[in-house]
Amino acid sequence: MTPIFALGLGWPEIMGILVIVLVLFGAKKVPELMKGLGTGIKEFKKASRDVQDELHRSVEEDDAAKAHKIAPQPPTSTVAQASQQDTKS
Repeated sequence: MTPIFALGLGWPEIMGILVIVLVLFGAKKVPELMKGLGTGIKEFKKASRDVQDELHRSVEEDDAAKAHKIAPQPPTSTVAQASQQDTKS
């Protein structure tokens, strides 16, 4: 199912809309309007894709930062080292 048909628009309604647009704007303006509409849709998709990429990148950075903080740190001294220092004193 295509998005136009999901809105409940059939072929008769689409043809009616196209005829109204043609009458209102004239045959010379319709290609310019469609070009502008296509450009707008293209820019919207690009901006949407950029936002999604930024969100994914920030989530990955947060996950990497959490993994780095959660990773166990090696102990700075062991019990054996502490007892050796006590015996040397």
